[in-house]
Amino acid sequence: MITKSGSFGLLVLLLVWGIGAFTRDLPDPKRTPGVANPDVTQDNIHQTICVSGWTKTIRPPTKYTNDLKVQQIKEYGYKDKKTSSYEEDHLISLQLGGHPTDAKNLWPQPYNQQCGARIKDVVETRLKRLVCDGKVALAEAQKSIATNWVAAYKKYVNKEGCPVLEHEQ
Repeated sequence: MITKSGSFGLLVLLLVWGIGAFTRDLPDPKRTPGVANPDVTQDNIHQTICVSGWTKTIRPPTKYTNDLKVQQIKEYGYKDKKTSSYEEDHLISLQLGGHPTDAKNLWPQPYNQQCGARIKDVVETRLKRLVCDGKVALAEAQKSIATNWVAAYKKYVNKEGCPVLEHEQ
């Protein structure tokens, strides 16, 4: 029999465990809240993000993102220090009008987890299509991905959530 105080303790434990398991997929909102590119607006999306190849024109140099990745892996306190385990990810992706070089829009996103970097790429592309087709406003897409990209994945890609990693099947 679980007492009231025992059930409360169990509830707290489950909440803490659930939050910890969930938040590892998301960047620290204080370090990486997401920053939009002020040069991209709803009015000019067909001259910017909706133009094929446009992101190549604003992508920061690899040296910049690699140096930032090393620094941020330390700041995030990741145990795995191998840079190849991470993508230096734009929280608000370039294809959704994210700021290309602001460190508050970049974070070392792990590859090897259920809701990892390659999965986030899927929702970024889906949202870009929806924005360019006029089905979702740019600001809504940016807010959705910056606030909780996993929830955006569930809303716009697969309501069941991120797919299970191959080695976990």
